[in-house]
Amino acid sequence: MNTIRNPILPGFNPDPSICRVGEDYYIATSTFEWFPGVQIHHSRDLANWRLLGRALDRVSQLDMRGCQNSGGIWAPCLTHADGKFWLVYTNVHHHMGAVVMDTPNYLVTADKIEGPWSEPVFLNASGFDPSLFHDDDGKKYIVQMQMGEAVTSVRFDGIILQEFDAQKMQLVGAPKKIWPGSAIGITEGPHILKRDGWYYLITAEGGTALRHAISVCRSKNLWGPYELHPQNPMLTAFQKDQLNLKSTGHGCFVETQNGEWFTVHLCHRPLQRTGRLVLDREENKSVPLGRETCLQKFRWDADGWPRLAHGDNSPRDTVEVNLPAHQWPEENLRDDFDGSKLNIHFQTLREPVAASWCSLRRRKGWLSLRGRDSLASCFDQSLLARRLQHFKASAETCVSFQPVNFKQAAGLIAYYDRLHYHYFRITSAGAGKIKLGVISSENTKASRLEIAELPLSAGERIFLRMENNFAELHFAWSLDGKDWTQADRVFEATMLGDWVSPHSNFTGTFWGVCCQDISDRTAWAEFDYFEYRPAN
Repeated sequence: MNTIRNPILPGFNPDPSICRVGEDYYIATSTFEWFPGVQIHHSRDLANWRLLGRALDRVSQLDMRGCQNSGGIWAPCLTHADGKFWLVYTNVHHHMGAVVMDTPNYLVTADKIEGPWSEPVFLNASGFDPSLFHDDDGKKYIVQMQMGEAVTSVRFDGIILQEFDAQKMQLVGAPKKIWPGSAIGITEGPHILKRDGWYYLITAEGGTALRHAISVCRSKNLWGPYELHPQNPMLTAFQKDQLNLKSTGHGCFVETQNGEWFTVHLCHRPLQRTGRLVLDREENKSVPLGRETCLQKFRWDADGWPRLAHGDNSPRDTVEVNLPAHQWPEENLRDDFDGSKLNIHFQTLREPVAASWCSLRRRKGWLSLRGRDSLASCFDQSLLARRLQHFKASAETCVSFQPVNFKQAAGLIAYYDRLHYHYFRITSAGAGKIKLGVISSENTKASRLEIAELPLSAGERIFLRMENNFAELHFAWSLDGKDWTQADRVFEATMLGDWVSPHSNFTGTFWGVCCQDISDRTAWAEFDYFEYRPAN
């Protein structure tokens, strides 16, 4: 037996869809406004996972310029049939502050999980969270939630089904609502599984916060009517304060080659301080790591309904699986920027890396970023970052930057969205001088801590470091990488997470490097390395 420890994908890996091909398991997760789109992880034992890559790596597949915080990729679905991989996804253009949402859905395919993935086929825009069901008669169907109009107060208008013609690569016939949802409400994230003549509809309900749940219903007819699980929901952490895994829901089932069954699902782990869960904003309520992916084992009972293997509907921190352990080589969490490719963990905001603003060739052994828009922009941000995946961790870089005016800045950033960040930056202090300081933004309020003023020549090489200890974020700097000076303020890490931002609640904290030039976009900042160090 092998032990699975939850979460299996820590730090901003939400809305998991799992797919087995032989002895290989793949999980696709949402990436929202971060590019490339759709993270794909790989495992052979369900316990040890590696980041394999991302499916949507060009603008023709994923155009997110201008999308809102927490827009972009929502709830992809990964399946394998007919000798190839199928991936359906939503590219959310707009989801806040209007009567309706803009949620175009697309399909891409690939012969190999590593890609290349095809050009997208447009499906529809009537809702989000589409999944593709391959029936055993060869027919295929798109199942998704249907979005209503806000003015009618029916935002989540049940689950709809429509046939998909794989030869013509288009939807055919008319969509039909097959299930209105249970009394839990906010019905989304549907998947269909066929077993022993039954069609099982698995959905997410309760909203992706503390009320989240996996609901299951079934029918002998694909088009319904569907009956609800007698002990619904199948999984939830709602009103179970003793649990470490909160907000559990959004499930997708998989059977191992040994006949065991598991469901992936997302969770939150609220910020912990000295071993005590911190659950409300007055006590620094926050989920800086975002929504993560977990696994639970379940069984099929004699009545044909799935139930968690341990007997109740609460998530467990550890689960046993009857598969031999398969470890992957240890990940390299430091990028010295000596090669031709960036570390796989790096992503950018809304658009792919382009040589015009991000280069590994401009200065050998360094990453060069050309300053563009401010951090508030939904367009041209020169920012490269990776997920924060641990409650205790540090990051370090060495930057070479000599700004000539106060509209040019570069440095190290802890980023949640365009209005929530702590930015340890270098900027101009006037003729022949630069200054170090931290800009903190929470919603529309900003604060500034100036740390040091230095001669312009010091900008040739400055070391920057940040360290996170649960709710506390510390910054330090050095001119030689040996003797460090720590900023005399402790920064609040709790504002970088779900449940805090009124503008986005679906991603997680990213750490990285960035550069801005809102004067003439000519300033380049160069970074010698970036290293992420987990402490737990």
